[in-house]
Amino acid sequence: VKAAALLGPDGPFAKADPGFLPRAAQQTLSSAIENCLAERGELIAEAGTGTGKTFAYLVPALQSGLKVIVSTGTKALQDQLFHRDLPRVRSTLGLSNVKLALLKGRSNYLCLHRLERTVKDGELTSRGLVGQLNKVRRWAPRALTGDRAELAALPEDAPIWPYVTSTAENCLGSECPSWDDCYVVKARRRAQSADLVVVNHHLLFSDMAVRREGFGEVLPGAQAYILDEAHQIAESATSFFSTSISLRQITELVRDTQGEAVLATGSLSALRGPGAELEKAGKDFRLALGVYAAKAPLAPVLGEPDADAAFTVLEAAMRGFAQALNAQSERSEGLSSCAERAEDLLARLTLMRTDGDAQVRWYELFASGFMLNCTPLDIANPLTAFRQQTGAAWIYTSATLAVGEDFSHFQHETGAFGAQTLKLQSPFDYSRQALLYLPRIALEPNATGYTSAVLSAALPVLKASGGRAFLLFTSHRALREAAEWLPDQVDFPLYVQGAAPRNVLLREFQESGNGVLLGAASFWEGVDVPGDALSLVIIDKLPFGQIGDPVLEAKMEAIRARGGNPFAHFQLPSAVLALKQGVGRLIRKVDDRGVLMLCDPRLISKGYGRIFISSLPDMQRTRELAEVERFFCRTGSVVLTQNSDDATRGD
Repeated sequence: VKAAALLGPDGPFAKADPGFLPRAAQQTLSSAIENCLAERGELIAEAGTGTGKTFAYLVPALQSGLKVIVSTGTKALQDQLFHRDLPRVRSTLGLSNVKLALLKGRSNYLCLHRLERTVKDGELTSRGLVGQLNKVRRWAPRALTGDRAELAALPEDAPIWPYVTSTAENCLGSECPSWDDCYVVKARRRAQSADLVVVNHHLLFSDMAVRREGFGEVLPGAQAYILDEAHQIAESATSFFSTSISLRQITELVRDTQGEAVLATGSLSALRGPGAELEKAGKDFRLALGVYAAKAPLAPVLGEPDADAAFTVLEAAMRGFAQALNAQSERSEGLSSCAERAEDLLARLTLMRTDGDAQVRWYELFASGFMLNCTPLDIANPLTAFRQQTGAAWIYTSATLAVGEDFSHFQHETGAFGAQTLKLQSPFDYSRQALLYLPRIALEPNATGYTSAVLSAALPVLKASGGRAFLLFTSHRALREAAEWLPDQVDFPLYVQGAAPRNVLLREFQESGNGVLLGAASFWEGVDVPGDALSLVIIDKLPFGQIGDPVLEAKMEAIRARGGNPFAHFQLPSAVLALKQGVGRLIRKVDDRGVLMLCDPRLISKGYGRIFISSLPDMQRTRELAEVERFFCRTGSVVLTQNSDDATRGD
């Protein structure tokens, strides 16, 4: 039976669930994916929010009989796909024989060896982490998969996790005494034997990077790759084709070395001195960078005497530590692993001084650390080579892949020039459900006082909506200004990014019923607040990349050197797609209603403003506050129904 028919009004989903709503766009998408799988082709499909793209790709994927890898943007969506969506689709289709597996990066799984070593070290007593360690110890004997998501009592960013999980650098591999019980090994074995494996983009591209270096693969070979949240893949791939070294990596190497040396008689005294020198050199280099910009190209800074001298000392200390480790490496597998890590970090440091075409070397400073990066400007070629190597079907889907009707920006970023393209509009009735408000703000976005002008314009709209709003900012500076100004102006509960974990803020915002949430980049996408709790989205500026970002500047210069127009060919399409993500927070269900307030006057004053507006859903548009107030008066307090179909999740 064809996938479109399975998702139609007479299909098993409609029969099993009276709340399932067949959608023509969903059936069109599923047919296109079905054909792509059969032909081992490539498909780029933009499917507007509410299309139901999750079911649209899962149904043909499970029916295909192919080995399929589904990759999505975040671990949260991985869990949703594996634990909720896939079981429902498999059960409805009666495909209980199809094997499913969930695979995350190794740092998501408890490492029994590192847990045992951490308990023996006793180091965490001085760090105040004994309570967290005890929670892990109580969970360990009853862990099912070892996925730290099982342990709800600890947040994802709990400080204990780096001590009891492994990384590619510190894993002992088959020499580990806990190898037979290793959760990572077990998860990979399940993936190898599964018909469909759910991963995330980080794991997919780290696996691709490992293959390029000739070290074999983590993921099983597949006949089809389906990349959901595909608008994120260029950034994910770039990060994994980059080379980085951080102060945290250096200090963790020294810490792990000391832990291994304690267990190898006679090694600690030989390694303590070189380790202390390396840690000091790392901190001194951070201090030397402190007089420069927080994020900038590396070469000009290393051209300054003080920074150059500090870097030279750091390089020498790393070389000395690597030599000391090599001399002790035969005493244990742990020390041998640390020696390999030291050599790798030394090679990365050396790379930061090397000139190379098509790569940009840059640094970023944190409160007490730094990261040095060597980033490729083009990842289309390695992505294309990998696709050709697999001989598999490749399907990319998201709610934000096209600028208007044009997919060329995504194709240039990924090299997917030969792919079929498909654009499907959202089934939501935006002309009825939403209103686009373009306020009259006299100041230009780069003018002093612009954020104050935005907040002043937003205040009466917030009162008309009764709160229930997201204020999305393009900079943390503007976010902080709003967080300081709003408490004296409104009585609504305020939820500010950074004040609590994102999931906590979202839950409290939704439960409040009249909250106002202030967010920056991480709240522009992957955030789903359906229903009456969110009825207003305010965006302060068009989300052009920040001038001064070294990677952005280098990409623009490379385009300019090829005779292209950096603004038209990169900045503008990137900003359009980012805006579409932010706008997508507003209407999440078929009965949602709300106002989108875009404050940037360039939407009206600049010719390119039409490109932004034409890329948005077709809404009623106004510049009058009175129209906004009437919209909310008509809307009133909307009681929304919850469609049980996962397909309303959208992007």
